[in-house]
Amino acid sequence: MGRYILRRLWHTIYVVVGISMIAFFFIHLSGDPVMLMLPADASTQEIEELRQKLGFNDPLYVQYWHFATKAVQGDFGESLYYHVPAMELITERLPASLELAVAAMLVAFLVAVPLGILSAVKRGSFIDLGSMLGALFGLSMPHFWLGIMLILLFSVKLGWLPTSGRGGLSHLVMPALALGMSLMAMFARLTRSVMLEVLNQDYVRTARAKGLKERIVIGKHALKNALIPLVTVAGMQFGFLIGGTVIIETVFAWPGVGRLVVQAIFNRDYPLVQATVLVLAVLFVLVNLLVDLLYVYLDPQISYLEEK
Repeated sequence: MGRYILRRLWHTIYVVVGISMIAFFFIHLSGDPVMLMLPADASTQEIEELRQKLGFNDPLYVQYWHFATKAVQGDFGESLYYHVPAMELITERLPASLELAVAAMLVAFLVAVPLGILSAVKRGSFIDLGSMLGALFGLSMPHFWLGIMLILLFSVKLGWLPTSGRGGLSHLVMPALALGMSLMAMFARLTRSVMLEVLNQDYVRTARAKGLKERIVIGKHALKNALIPLVTVAGMQFGFLIGGTVIIETVFAWPGVGRLVVQAIFNRDYPLVQATVLVLAVLFVLVNLLVDLLYVYLDPQISYLEEK
């Protein structure tokens, strides 16, 4: 188990190094970053001053070394548009994105997992048919449309919830529902399909033959093994949610990282774009590392087979 964890940590380190290289060099593949950041009518003196300020006169490998050594210390330079450290802007917006992502995942899990288990146990029943039709409907609804419908119903029509912004729990309800609906549908369908496969395994039949109660067979024997693919998908989706909720953040005026990086692109804020991309990518890698470690808890044979 120890070797498995160390191997995963080592993989995480070189993946992060690769991401930092991609975040740095891809900006240069799109052209001269200075020309991208400055307006078309910028003078030669302004171009040269910005190039000198950002260190673009040095060779690329020297620029990358400076970028990487500062990034390790949490220094990604100063935002050209906001004139404050880029990391300061990210740390201000990141809690809002994490709050929304966690809330959406909780909403999805609390509804989808019991619904998927019930559909698998009651296969072919009206409950199974109704839940899967509901899941199909949830997968088919665009986030922005659902968000607008929720605003029209609960804010404009009923006046129960605020239309936008971040504040208390009332501000979080509609964005979390709009974002969690498609996740709910995805997790319900996945839970059902995996549970159907697990319930047909020999060890489940043996547990039933021993006379164990059905809730113990499902909860202790079947569900734990069914959680492995669900945890995999949930980890990937959570990583996407942290920085990929731009549409929902725009609809509800939610001050998250997704809106920040889009604004940085429009403002040609090169240091902020680099910092945001790298931080979000590292968070995604860390979430997947956590998923790998959860595998060991759910099924210890995974670490044994890897080491073997």
